[in-house]
Amino acid sequence: MSVVSAEGMKRAAARAALATVTHGMRLGLGTGSTAAHFVDLLGARVKEGLSVVCVPTSERTRAQAESLGLTLSTLDETPQLDLAIDGADEFDASLRLIKGGGGALLREKIVAAASERMFVIADATKEVKTLGAFPLPVEIDRFGARATFLHIERAARGLGLIGPLTLRETAPGEPFVTDGGHYTVDCAFGAIDDPDALATRLSAIPGVVDHGLFIGLATAIIVGVSDGVRIIGDISGELS
Repeated sequence: MSVVSAEGMKRAAARAALATVTHGMRLGLGTGSTAAHFVDLLGARVKEGLSVVCVPTSERTRAQAESLGLTLSTLDETPQLDLAIDGADEFDASLRLIKGGGGALLREKIVAAASERMFVIADATKEVKTLGAFPLPVEIDRFGARATFLHIERAARGLGLIGPLTLRETAPGEPFVTDGGHYTVDCAFGAIDDPDALATRLSAIPGVVDHGLFIGLATAIIVGVSDGVRIIGDISGELS
């Protein structure tokens, strides 16, 4: 599949998500290439008169939103959101996700949890039967990083997950640092047969700030396909 067609599917999914946004909404803005399409389209709608308040999930998204004239807030100022729109590195039919490839999983998960609904936008290449083809990002504290790394390995091994773990770097010997000041470990476990169990084990490790398994957060997934979009879940209904 060509890059152009993949980008077209991302754009179609973003456009469909934008159609659910109404005047006065409090929105969470995701991070990544697909979310960037949504922010771009939202900016055009705001210039036409749509009024929304947005909480970005990364400094990169904040910069994009500011450049488009969007009204921005924080979760301290606006702790309850109507809708979060974000992408995913992988998703399955049960609305479970792997996120964090863009390096913002912690803030993305905090914003998703603060939102009444979360719509995921993705192209069809991100759909899998079993999560794990995309290496699972785990955000860890910089203190004791090596010890935490070993804890992650042991926890995964207890579920039969054996695969290389890599500290993400921006250049050789230079660890990638998230907006929150943390490191990211990318875990190439392969197929994760029990994502719920892995999520529980990772969350129990001191030093793990959070992980890229998003379970029970997505309300719907809007999938860009070659001839439009396909919806998994429910994007209808009134917000309370």
